[in-house]
Amino acid sequence: MAAMDKLRSKKTEIIDTLSGDRRIFDKVQQGGVLTLREYRNVTNINRETEEGHVIALVDKIMNKGEETCQKFLTLLQTDEEIKSTYSALEKILTNTCILPTPVQPASSDNLDGDSQESKRRKEDEPYQLNSHPVGLCVIMNNENFKNKEQREGTDKDARRLAEVFSRLGFRVLMCKDQERDQMVRALKYFASPGDLSQLQEFNAKEWSGSEFTDPQEAPKHGDAFICCVLSHGTKGVVSGVDDKHLSIKEITSTFKATKQSPLTGKPKVFLIQACQGRGVQKGVPLPDLKFDDSESVSIPEDADFLVFSATVEDCAAARDPNHGSWFIQSVCKHLEEDCQSGKDIAEIFYRVKNEVSLKDGVCDSGAFKQMPETRDTLRKSLVLLPRRN
Repeated sequence: MAAMDKLRSKKTEIIDTLSGDRRIFDKVQQGGVLTLREYRNVTNINRETEEGHVIALVDKIMNKGEETCQKFLTLLQTDEEIKSTYSALEKILTNTCILPTPVQPASSDNLDGDSQESKRRKEDEPYQLNSHPVGLCVIMNNENFKNKEQREGTDKDARRLAEVFSRLGFRVLMCKDQERDQMVRALKYFASPGDLSQLQEFNAKEWSGSEFTDPQEAPKHGDAFICCVLSHGTKGVVSGVDDKHLSIKEITSTFKATKQSPLTGKPKVFLIQACQGRGVQKGVPLPDLKFDDSESVSIPEDADFLVFSATVEDCAAARDPNHGSWFIQSVCKHLEEDCQSGKDIAEIFYRVKNEVSLKDGVCDSGAFKQMPETRDTLRKSLVLLPRRN
């Protein structure tokens, strides 16, 4: 398994373990994992908790690429002081998974070098996206609310998402102005699509290449799934147009892996453009800122998800009535620019986070910043390539 993939798969456990002691920050700088300037930038980030600083550290390391990830993992496994301080790391970074029934090689032939190398290459392969279309892209676009202000500019986000994901080979469907319970039913429908007539309940439209029109056939799943939710929200939830809340966790859990799900083992990406509170993130100057393992017999039901939210919890997300939201417009821009060169979606999303974090805005309470956030259980790299008509 590549170092970046291993770090991504163990990210939550590593962060939990390292959050108890600040010694790790000095170690990564002394070990050459980060430069002195990068070390200062990470340690000066304004985070309320120790865990927040460790998250920033690991994100920075992953953003630097495969070689830096390998240095970091090697440091965690070889430095004696780190091993004694964070004793849980040894178990985390080695294969200690106990299967109900031991998995034995089918024959001694499986132990030869060629077979092992072939298996390693297979493990390192990205998600296979061979279906036509690649999959479904569903947009939940809530603009007109009963007791909240209209979300002006959201149609620009929806249109931009449709343009970009259709070019990436997805069939794009949009459900407009959904109440909370309608959203729940729509999500369940898209988790296991049924008849075309059922789409009428959700006011569904399909992107035709220049506009949204009535769909002509029932949706079917391919090799990947995209869900974009554009709405109001607060901590951990988004709002239906009836102002009732639907948790982000409930949205994603609708698509968990099961024996019957057509999406089991396939990547599922969720883009959440919604405030996560009323808090305003303040800007903090950074000194010297420069723009410079064996195969399992099964997978966890929460595997293969990537949830990308416009902002961290408790904070608001910016939306321009004339141009769309900072977050969605940045996502679309970088997907359009970087997918054609074969970049992994995680690397693309790092660029989005960096770009949005450098924007400055003004609201009633003064200047504010915005920091998008990802939650990632993808098991492989996800590479979306533009498709030719």
